[in-house]
Amino acid sequence: MTNLFNYIDRPSPIHRLTGACKLVCLLLWSVAAMTSFYTPLLAALTVAALILFRTAKLRVKDISFTLGAMIVYVILNNVLIYLFSPGHGAQLYGSRTVLLTLPGRYSLTAEQLFYHLNVVLKNACTIPIVLLFVCTTNPSEFAASLNRIGVSYRISYAVALTLRYIPDIQREYHDISLAQQARGVEMSKKASLIHRLKAASTILIPLVLSSLDRIEVISNAMELRGFGKGKKRTWYAGRDFSAADWLSMAACALLVLLSLTLTALNGGRFYNPFV
Repeated sequence: MTNLFNYIDRPSPIHRLTGACKLVCLLLWSVAAMTSFYTPLLAALTVAALILFRTAKLRVKDISFTLGAMIVYVILNNVLIYLFSPGHGAQLYGSRTVLLTLPGRYSLTAEQLFYHLNVVLKNACTIPIVLLFVCTTNPSEFAASLNRIGVSYRISYAVALTLRYIPDIQREYHDISLAQQARGVEMSKKASLIHRLKAASTILIPLVLSSLDRIEVISNAMELRGFGKGKKRTWYAGRDFSAADWLSMAACALLVLLSLTLTALNGGRFYNPFV
């Protein structure tokens, strides 16, 4: 079964960090990556993200579907940028070095290629960190961490239920798909894409009905246990911030400071090698 946004339990330093720490680090890392087009910084962040991904002991096959979808997004993003704004790089860097003459305004320039490189690096340094957060954060522990830093326990619990429900939906979809195939509905690669899409659409109705039934069961169970009546609640999975948590958040805060400093020293967000 394809894994999509699943928690993968592994004995790694990344897994031992609290959920709130990983959320703060994700936000700070994203700010550092998205506020700057300083190419050396983006390249360094990409290398660091891959090292962290390796440190978490995650395998590519664990997230192959999600990773493939994100790669398709990056490719489409770059193709659409070039189709709708093939001269954007030349405008940004103030020069135009034609590498390949093409009809109309679609001549390929070094500036445009360099701009696309920066876009790819931005995604390459952010996507592994997002996958790290999703795959190494236990939903229950994450909810407890959110509540510890001041988020309402009702909101925290809703977030935990959402994260825990995604794998359940996947399993339910897989089970319904197998049941449909046992009844003779062809959903393998032997069938055409259109036929597979039509067959997949027949799964939606039983999937929605089973999801609604599960939501009712969970809501009734929470109501019978008096959820939401008190101002506070206890957490079995709650943990205090460790030294590693504080050091990780401090390191990510320094990354944001470094990004802003390089932007100020460079005189703008864009690193320009064509000057």
